Amino acid sequence: MKGIALVIVDVQNDFCPGGILAVPEGDAIIPVLNKYIELFSHRKLPVFASRDWHPERTAHFKEFGGQWPSHCVQNSSGAAFHPLLKLPDDVIILSKGMDPDTDGYSVFQAADRDDVEFYTVLKNIAIDELYIGGIATDYCVRWSVRDAITFGFRVTVLVDGIKGINLKLKDSEDAIREMVALGAKKITFEKLSHMFHEE
Repeated sequence: MKGIALVIVDVQNDFCPGGILAVPEGDAIIPVLNKYIELFSHRKLPVFASRDWHPERTAHFKEFGGQWPSHCVQNSSGAAFHPLLKLPDDVIILSKGMDPDTDGYSVFQAADRDDVEFYTVLKNIAIDELYIGGIATDYCVRWSVRDAITFGFRVTVLVDGIKGINLKLKDSEDAIREMVALGAKKITFEKLSHMFHEE
């Protein structure tokens, strides 16, 4: 398989149990995400990991008029990737949420360490299909998938590798339904592993 990449969205300490903005059981998906990472890395396929990387003052935070408590502040322990997430040495880290005037939910608002926007990075290495998992289903995963489809990428959501905040009871269900309606496919590790091994 060529032209495909794995995107792990925001598996950071502040979004996991014990963090400031913890997603219920957010760390429960890490073992399966590690399997996806190994699957892609073994085939020398690109692995991206996005992170919220907020300044201390941003309109994203409640104290400055936003929706959320202060979280994932640049260089804080809460902004670090969860220690159990086994990112490969050649992972491409995408930072987002640096603009103090925007929420920065989508990975398409992120840039790599050279400040190259994610869309440009993908085009430069001829990626046209993304497999996306991570946190949170109903926010950063959802917006990332929506933007990916808008930009013309084929998208598959790792349904066993996502967790949502669910401020309302069915937010994650609604988000998955919306992503599929927009054209995203769904897959589990077992199915993807079987597909890869059939090549």
